[in-house]
Amino acid sequence: MTVRLDRPEEPAAVLAHIPEGADVIVPLMLGEPVGLLDALEEHAAELRGVRIHRMDPYLRRRYIDGAFPGRLNHVDYFLGSGSRQAFWDGNCDLVPNHFSEMPLLLRKSTRCTIALAAASPPDRHGYFSLGTNADYTAAFIGEIPFFLEVNERMPRTFGHNQLHLSQVAGWCRTDRPLFEVPPAVPDERDRRIAALIAERIQDGACLQVGVGRIPNALLASLTGHRDLGLHTEALSDGVLDLVESGALTGTRKLQQRNKHVATFCLGTKRLFDWLDNNTAVTMEPVDWVNDPRVVAKEPNFVSINATSEVDLMGQAASETIAGRYWSSSGGQSDFARGAMYSPGGKAFLVLHSATRGGASRINVQLTPGSVVTTLKNTVDHVVTEYGVAELRGRSLSQRAQALIRIAHPEHRDRLTADARQAGLLH
Repeated sequence: MTVRLDRPEEPAAVLAHIPEGADVIVPLMLGEPVGLLDALEEHAAELRGVRIHRMDPYLRRRYIDGAFPGRLNHVDYFLGSGSRQAFWDGNCDLVPNHFSEMPLLLRKSTRCTIALAAASPPDRHGYFSLGTNADYTAAFIGEIPFFLEVNERMPRTFGHNQLHLSQVAGWCRTDRPLFEVPPAVPDERDRRIAALIAERIQDGACLQVGVGRIPNALLASLTGHRDLGLHTEALSDGVLDLVESGALTGTRKLQQRNKHVATFCLGTKRLFDWLDNNTAVTMEPVDWVNDPRVVAKEPNFVSINATSEVDLMGQAASETIAGRYWSSSGGQSDFARGAMYSPGGKAFLVLHSATRGGASRINVQLTPGSVVTTLKNTVDHVVTEYGVAELRGRSLSQRAQALIRIAHPEHRDRLTADARQAGLLH
């Protein structure tokens, strides 16, 4: 079959590039090529032994729910809204990983047959951009074939997420609005946590900030700072206000100076419009952005991520809720380790002291079935609305005392008794 690379094809043309037993790599979140995956599902009867590898799918799909066993199957690396129920129902696999190691894992454990990805229209030089994404997919540019779904709404971004017309196996065109993720609205607890962290961030620090209510509150509280830098996995709407306030410039960074670095983006149309042709933003593959060795090179690196529960030794479970899998490790440990070795670096794990039902999120042991995401030896600071527990270099008894002090007041006496019984307090 002759592919005309100078003009788009129909989405079904991708089938010619999906042999039996193919391992297909698809970006996370907004990088999903919706029309190409529609075509694979519509022609699933013609496929055999095809596996799609991706993280954090946003849209729930038939193939993810196990509608085409043995023909088109999903392998997940971070559960999202599109795959969580499928995993609970036993219809897809979940592979544990550090986000930074995704390209390495895919190279070692799959055939890496082809990548299917959303992209911006080619520029006058014939270059496509993966737009809101670089993630693990961009690491394969130049290594494996790409079939692109060009979306007129996809912002053009810069960095190592671009590929030339001559590097693609084929492409199709669509004009589909990108799905939006509105910023989560912080509550009073979130704002108290944000204030505790903000006062510990110095001017010129380089930030990695997760996504959610507490990160949004933190970004809003940093507008009075100066010369902050950004080196993060997820870039969201909260960054815009920080840039517009003049607080986020990147002038003191040692790597990608004056640039806002990320590996994927999610947010609203406001963010997409800001990203389009914005040369201040650099999208880089995750095996560089999240590499702890790269992170450690930035002085005063500050990492802020959420966790769901912490035990009194400092172990953090961030991918399970009440002992049930909810997501995966992501880049939390990557950045915690990088910040640990950064000169002047700090890492913060944030959580509310109690659940909506009043149960403590700090306990002598993690909930049965929960898994440790960030090791006790790596956890630096734990923050609730009641304060900051500094754990690095502290003994087990000191850790227990510090964590009990920031637990919800209604649970402190019980936690103290539990800690004595467990031998953590004497």
